[in-house]
Amino acid sequence: MLPILLLAVLLGSCKPGSSEEEEKAERPEYMLVIHGGAGTIQRSEMTPIMDQAYRAALNSALDAGETILKEGGSALDAVEAAIRVLEDDSLFNAGRGAVFNHDGVHELDAAIMDGTDLSAGAAAGTRHAKNPISLARAVMERSEHVLLTGQGADDFALLIGLDTVPQSYFSTERRRRNLEKAQAVEKDSSLSMLTPGTLALRYGTVGAVALDKKGNLAAGTSTGGMTNKRWNRVGDAPLIGSGTYADNRSCAVSCTGHGEYFIRFTVAHDVAARVRYLGERPSQAAAHILDKELGPKGGTGGLIALDAQGNFTMPFNTEGMYRGYTKPGKRVVAIYADE
Repeated sequence: MLPILLLAVLLGSCKPGSSEEEEKAERPEYMLVIHGGAGTIQRSEMTPIMDQAYRAALNSALDAGETILKEGGSALDAVEAAIRVLEDDSLFNAGRGAVFNHDGVHELDAAIMDGTDLSAGAAAGTRHAKNPISLARAVMERSEHVLLTGQGADDFALLIGLDTVPQSYFSTERRRRNLEKAQAVEKDSSLSMLTPGTLALRYGTVGAVALDKKGNLAAGTSTGGMTNKRWNRVGDAPLIGSGTYADNRSCAVSCTGHGEYFIRFTVAHDVAARVRYLGERPSQAAAHILDKELGPKGGTGGLIALDAQGNFTMPFNTEGMYRGYTKPGKRVVAIYADE
């Protein structure tokens, strides 16, 4: 088994996702940044058709969110809309296309946060909510709680009339094969769970951060979790401050990667805190955390962050991260570190 520190060295340091990750001369009218997961990509296994499909899906998510922002809609609405598109696409580990747990069941997590007043909602371990991000928003707006889990989350979804689906809706043959591979590695002590190839089949998350015309921020994250997870494991995505955070006074953040590390380092909040209290740009704050804190401990993944002035970053320390952004007059979608 590769030592964790060696793995971090092999994967490399934080890689920028765009040449536009610096201060802007003036705030854009609106902006939307999305990701479809980091650490899930093996370039050698990506066919031209798959590459085209992923880029089309990212563009569809940007279309959904940008339409709302163009019309003066809220950052919160744009985040939910963009993530719903990714949840509905079986290419990603969120909603339809979510990974299987050890027992061959799908358990989905999501969170959403409003930067205007720090209100937040989340759901973990839901098995029947068609769009977990919408369930998370309902928890925020239609309950007195922040986080609902398991059967209770599904009961709440039914109570308020959200779309629910049978488990089979989320299932894909691709994810079934990933489960079989993960369980084969688990049984064979000569194989390593820490190689880039094995890590790639285990994780995946989608997320969005947005800035609306009123200058408000929002963030959201959704995931099927970790392939072959057990014991109702919950990752960072639905945990406010770990995988998701938004505050107009700092920035909006959505994370992706090995959730246990993002939980321990409360990455999303730490990025926002560095922006707010140290006056760092999102790119500076994120690079410090991924390069100086998370990476040296073996944590792999990435994040997107956006502040109220339109400064943003999309860094990762893996081979690639599905990502993109849009603002008036410009749109970019990318997958690998060299683009």
